[in-house]
Amino acid sequence: MKKTFVVLKVLFAVIFCVTFSANVLFAEQHLLRFLKPQKQDLKPAIVLTAFGTSTKAQITFDYMDKQIRRAFPGHEIRWAFTSQIIRNKMNAIYKKRGMNKRLQSLPEVLASLKAKGYRQVVVQSLHVFPGEEYIHMINEAQMDGLSVSIGEPLIAQWEDVHKLLKSISKDFLSPDEGCNVFAGHGSPNTYVAPSTAVYLAFDRLLSVHYPNCFLGSVEGVPDRKDALDRAKAYKGKKVRIIPFMLVAGDHVMNDIMGRQSHNEGEISWAVELEKAGKEVSCPEITVDGQRLYKGLGFYPITNKIIIEHIKQAMSDL
Repeated sequence: MKKTFVVLKVLFAVIFCVTFSANVLFAEQHLLRFLKPQKQDLKPAIVLTAFGTSTKAQITFDYMDKQIRRAFPGHEIRWAFTSQIIRNKMNAIYKKRGMNKRLQSLPEVLASLKAKGYRQVVVQSLHVFPGEEYIHMINEAQMDGLSVSIGEPLIAQWEDVHKLLKSISKDFLSPDEGCNVFAGHGSPNTYVAPSTAVYLAFDRLLSVHYPNCFLGSVEGVPDRKDALDRAKAYKGKKVRIIPFMLVAGDHVMNDIMGRQSHNEGEISWAVELEKAGKEVSCPEITVDGQRLYKGLGFYPITNKIIIEHIKQAMSDL
C-alpha cells in the first residue's frame, strides 16, 4: 500500500511538471509572438522623400499625397524629410502648438517600417533634379533587413521632361507677349551630383524648343545673372517667372518674388526685373482658400510622372 502511494505521488509529480512546462512554453511562445514582428503578407511600403519646407507651401505636399494614395490603395505611405533644419524648425512649432505631429528623417521612417514587419520599401525621391539632396537620400536609404528600391527624381528621363514642359507651357507667356524665366534651385557644387550637367542640358533644350524661355538657379548654373540678363534683353515687356521647384517655398517667396531686400541688401529677381522696366508675374493657384505660387507639385503631370516612377521602383523589388 505504501509502495502504491509513493508511485502515485511520483506519477502526479510527473503530470504536474509536464503540464506546467507546457503552460510555460505556450506562454513563452505567445510572448515571443507579441514582441517579435510577424512575417506578414504586406504590400511594399512607399516613403515619399522631400527636402521639406517651413512655409505655407507645405500644402503642396498634401495635394501630392492625395494623388499618390489614390494611385496605391492598400499600401502604407509615409513621408520623410531630408533637411534637419526644416525638421527641427517644424517639430519645435508643432510642439509649441501642442500638435501630435512630427517630421521624421528617412532612417527614422525606415526603422519604424521595419519594426512593423515591412521588408520591402520604395523610397521615392521628390526632388526635381538628381542633385546633392538626391545623393544624400540614396545614402540614407540603406537598412539591414529591408529591401529598398529607389524611385527616380522628376527629371530622370528626357521623355518625361518633354511631357512636363508640354503640360506646364499653358502658363508660359507667348513670344509676342514676353519671355519666361525658369527659377530652379541649382547645386553649388560642381562634383557632388550630376545635376549641374542636367541643368545645362535642360537650358539648351529650352533654347531650342522654347526660345523665349530662360533657365536660372538660386545656387548653381545657369545662375540668376544668366537668366535675368537674357530676360532684360528680350524684346517683350512682360516676364513670367516659372518656379521650377516642386514646392514654391522660401526661395520663390523671398529670393525670387519677394518685395523686401535680403542677404545684405540683395533684391529679388522680380524687383531687379521691374527696375529694368519689365512687368513681372508668376503663376498662382488657390488651394484650401490660400493663394500660393504654383510649384511643380501642383501640376497633374508631375504627380503622374512620380506615380510612374514609384511603379517602376516597385517592379524592381
